[in-house]
Amino acid sequence: MRVEVYYNLHKNLFSVRHKGKVIAHTYNVQLEDVTFAVQAAGNRKVRLEGKKNVHAFVRGTLVEQPELFTEDTVAVTYDPYKYTSFVNKADSSERYSATHVTLHKPANRGPSILAAA
Repeated sequence: MRVEVYYNLHKNLFSVRHKGKVIAHTYNVQLEDVTFAVQAAGNRKVRLEGKKNVHAFVRGTLVEQPELFTEDTVAVTYDPYKYTSFVNKADSSERYSATHVTLHKPANRGPSILAAA
């Protein structure tokens, strides 16, 4: 099933959306065949108003039975005040796709996104 996942600031976890409707809230989700999407108008609005809104998503096919990926992964992030796209955390290079992604929200920490090639 193709879904969009975004970090929900009000619930402090990830919201999973299918065909425009939120179908789940979760602390962990894995996707494959992923694209990272940022809506330009939403990014501009955040910068103009100084208030965050839902405009950035990780889109992909939901992995029904998650498993640990054996491939090398890199941390990916998005900050609407600094970037206009998702970026690799280590070097700030833009990131638009990945074969696999794990989105994880540990207790008492911010969300993490780990992407494989």
